This record gives sequence, C-alpha cells and structure tokens, in this order.
Amino acid sequence: MTALRRTALIAGIFYLITFISIPTLLLYGNLKTDRNFITSSGSNTGVLWGAFLEVIVALAGIGTAVTLFPLLKRQNQGMALGFVAVRTLEAAMIFTGVLSLLTLVHLRQGLGTATGLDHASLVTTGASLVSNYNGTLLLGQTLMPCISAVLVGTLMYRSGLVPRAIPLLGLIGAPLLIASTIAVFFGVIAQISAWSAIATIPVALWELSLGLWMTFKGFKPSPITSGMETADTRLPGRVPALSAQNI
Repeated sequence: MTALRRTALIAGIFYLITFISIPTLLLYGNLKTDRNFITSSGSNTGVLWGAFLEVIVALAGIGTAVTLFPLLKRQNQGMALGFVAVRTLEAAMIFTGVLSLLTLVHLRQGLGTATGLDHASLVTTGASLVSNYNGTLLLGQTLMPCISAVLVGTLMYRSGLVPRAIPLLGLIGAPLLIASTIAVFFGVIAQISAWSAIATIPVALWELSLGLWMTFKGFKPSPITSGMETADTRLPGRVPALSAQNI
C-alpha cells in the first residue's frame, strides 16, 4: 500500500465514523425538544450512549482534518489550515454539548434521592441545559460542516483527487444548509423541521460519498500527489539495491 493510498483509507474511515451519531435521533428521544426532561421519568442509558457516540464523532472529525492536511496543503495551505481549525472548533462545540447532556443526566439522577430540592429551579436549569445543547448542535454540527464543505470541496474540486461530482455536492449543499441555519438562528423555521432536514441532505451525501470513495477507491492521479506515491512494500530486512549514484 502506498503512502497516498493509506492516507485516503484512513481519512475515508474517519469520515465514515462521523456518521456513527445517527442513532442519537432515537437514543435521545424527545430530549432536544422537551425542556422538562430533567423531571421526566425513564432511563438515562440512551442519552449516555448518544453522548458517547458524539464524543467519537468529535474525535473522528479532527482525524479527518489531521489526516488530509499534509495532502491538501499542497493545493492551498491556508484553506487546508482553515479546515483543521474548523474541525477543531466543531469538536469543541460537540464536547460542550456533551457536557450539557452529562450535567443534565447527573441532575436528573439525583432528583429522586435528594431532599429539599427546588423543582422549579431544576426545571429552569434543565431547560437551560437543553437549550445550550441545541445551540451547540446548531453551530457545531450544522454550521461548521458547511464551512468544512466549502473549504474541502473547493480543494478537492480544484485538485481532482476525487470525481468532481462529489465535491459539487458539498459546494451546492453548503449554501442551502447555511441558509437553513440562519433561518433557525433567527427563528424563521424550527431547528427540527422538514425544511432543516431537507437542507441537511446534500452536505450529508457529500461527506458520505467522499468517505466511501476515499475508503474503497483512494485518490485519483493529481499534480499535488507528485512524490507521494512511493510504495511502502519492502520486506523486513531487505537491503535496497545499490544504484550507480550510491556507489
């Protein structure tokens, strides 16, 4: 396996891992919309598993940027560095949201055993934590992927590392999702609605198709891959052949 193919494989796997949080749509239940979740009954196991999956997504997102940076900087170092920064910021926002969920769960667990608690204050606190999570979800897992799509989509399109139809999905979908995010930010549409779901599809397809292509196909020949296609297949202990230059 060449170094270039290994880079594509690792980056592709990281991209596919970022989809591991899809089950949170079921694991969280009505947490995202129920501000009284802290006083409701039921198990916290689903929320904890969902939070754990989001931690994995945050780390995988950073992994995509760190893995692709040495290659993408050959096309445009500034945009490649911007991609690393955006992925890091996205991960930080995800961790902030997870912290809100863990705080909410711990307060909910102690609600039934603690005495002298002000339930009204707890409901207010719970609503604040849910709102904080929804805010980090909007900015971290909705807006940041749009910026990533613009940066990486542009780099992939210009370099020709993957079929240009793939980055076009991101470049077309990013403005749609940005518009949806702004509409949610100003209260024009609900954060969980048919419109926001539709706007999410192109960017989701972009990241999925990019991850699948890099994992199973690798990169297409490109000027920026020059010097990165050296095979790393030497057997242990094998002595390289001497050339006239070495003698």
